Amino acid sequence: MSGQSITDRIAAAQHSMTGSAISKAVCKATTHEVSGPKKKHLDYLIHCTNEMNVSIPQLADTLFERTANSSWVVVFKALITTHHLMMYGNERLIQYLASRNSLFNLNNFLDKGALQGYDMSTFIRRYSRYLNEKAMSYRLVAVDFTKMKRGIDGVMRSMNTEKLIKTLPIIQNQLDALLDFQANPNELTNGVINSAFMLLFKDSIRLFAAYNEGVINLLEKYFDMKKNQCKDALDIYKKFLYRMTKLSEFLKVAEQVGIDQGDIPDLSQKTKGSYIAPSSLLEALEQHLASLEGKKTKELNADTRASTLSSAVSSLSTTGMSFSRMDEKEKQQALEEEQARLQALKDQRLKEMGMQTPPSASPSSQSISGGINNNNHITHTELFTSTLSANSVPNLNSDLFDLQPAFIPTVQSNPSISTANSAWGGFDALGDLLKPTMPAHAAQLPPPQMAIHHGGKLLANDLDSSLANLVGNLQFGGGPGQEFVPL
Repeated sequence: MSGQSITDRIAAAQHSMTGSAISKAVCKATTHEVSGPKKKHLDYLIHCTNEMNVSIPQLADTLFERTANSSWVVVFKALITTHHLMMYGNERLIQYLASRNSLFNLNNFLDKGALQGYDMSTFIRRYSRYLNEKAMSYRLVAVDFTKMKRGIDGVMRSMNTEKLIKTLPIIQNQLDALLDFQANPNELTNGVINSAFMLLFKDSIRLFAAYNEGVINLLEKYFDMKKNQCKDALDIYKKFLYRMTKLSEFLKVAEQVGIDQGDIPDLSQKTKGSYIAPSSLLEALEQHLASLEGKKTKELNADTRASTLSSAVSSLSTTGMSFSRMDEKEKQQALEEEQARLQALKDQRLKEMGMQTPPSASPSSQSISGGINNNNHITHTELFTSTLSANSVPNLNSDLFDLQPAFIPTVQSNPSISTANSAWGGFDALGDLLKPTMPAHAAQLPPPQMAIHHGGKLLANDLDSSLANLVGNLQFGGGPGQEFVPL
C-alpha cells in the first residue's frame, strides 16, 4: 500500500471543515502511506506543544484514537509521532502521559489483513511497551533520562547514594524495554519501522549515557557504602555489564542499516571478558561485600583497590564521552537547519518586497482611460459620487428628489449643460439629474433656472412648468399628451 488512502483524504477534509488543525495534522502524520511521518507535520505538532492555548490532553487523545485503527501502518505511525513529540516537544506532553492511569494498550494488537501485518504487529506491541515504560519512568522520577544534564556536575554524577540506588533500576527497566524491540536488519524493511528504529537508537544513546554516569557515581561511592547498599550496588553493576553487551548488539544493527559510523559509540573493547571495566574491579567489589558480610576473604589493599577503581572510572568516562558525540552532532544539525530556515524566510520576505506593485494611478487618469482596473472597476458614476462627497454639497432633500429614491446620477458631456450653472460646481448637470431618461425632442430645451430657497432647498422660477416637464419625462399619468394640473 502506498500513498494516502481515500479514508485519509476524507478524514483530513472533515478536520478542515470542523476547524481542528491539530486533528488534521495528526491525521496527516498517521496516514496509510508506508513511510515515516512527514517532517512538516511533526514540526507543526511540536510547535503546538509549546503553545499555551493548545490542549495537551486533546492532542494526546487524538494520538490515542489513531492507535485504535485496524491498520498497522496507522498505529505504528501514531506511536512514532507520540515518541517524536516526547523527545522534541514541550515537556508538558510527557508530563500528561505520565499522569494518565493507562497509556497504550496494544499487547494484543494484530493486523491480519495487510502485507507485513503479522511481522509489523509484533514490533508495534514491543514499541508501545517501551513508550509506556518511558512515561512510567518519568512518573517515578519526574525527569526524562534522555534529556537530563550530563557531565561531571550532571544529575546522575551528583546524586546521593540512597537516591542513586533507587534511580538506576528505573533506567535499567527502560533500557530493557528499548532493547526488547529486537529488530534485525532484515526486518527493517520499510520506512515506518525504520523511523521507529531511528528514534529508539537516539534514545538508547542518551539513556545509556545517563546509565553510565550513574554507574560511575555508584562505583566512586561503593567502598563507603553500608552492607545492604553495597549488595544492591554490586547487583546493579553486574546488570549494567550485561546490558552493555545487549546494547552493543543493538548498535551493530544500527551500523548495518546505514547509520553513520561516527554516531555509533564503540562498545567493542574487551578486557578479559568484561566490557570496558577490567574484571579485577568486579573481583574487588565482590571481595569488599564479602568482608562486610563477615566472610573470610582476601581483600585487595587500599592502593590496589584505588588503582583498579580509577582505571574503571576512566574507561567508563571515555565511554560516556563517545556517547555524547551524537548529541553534539544533532545539536549542530538543528542549529544549521534553523539558520537555513531563517535565511529562507528572509529571502522570501525580500522577494515579496521586490515584487510589490506600484501605487494605483490617480482617479483622473483612470477616468481618461475608461476607469477600468483588474481589482477595482471605477466608473464615471463612482467618480461623480466621490466628487459630490468631496465638495460637501448640501443634501438635496427637496420633494422633487423624493420622486425617484433609487436614482443613480450620471455625468453628461453636453457643453450647454456643463456651462449652465457653473457656480454649483459638481451640480452643473442638475438638469439631467431631474431628467435621467431625457427624450430626444427635449434635449434642446434650456435648463430651468434655479434659485436657493431660505430653507436650503432648490426651487425653480416656474415651479409648475418644471414639474410638468419632469412628470412628462418620467411618463407619469395617462400619456404624453396629458396635461399636468398642479394642486
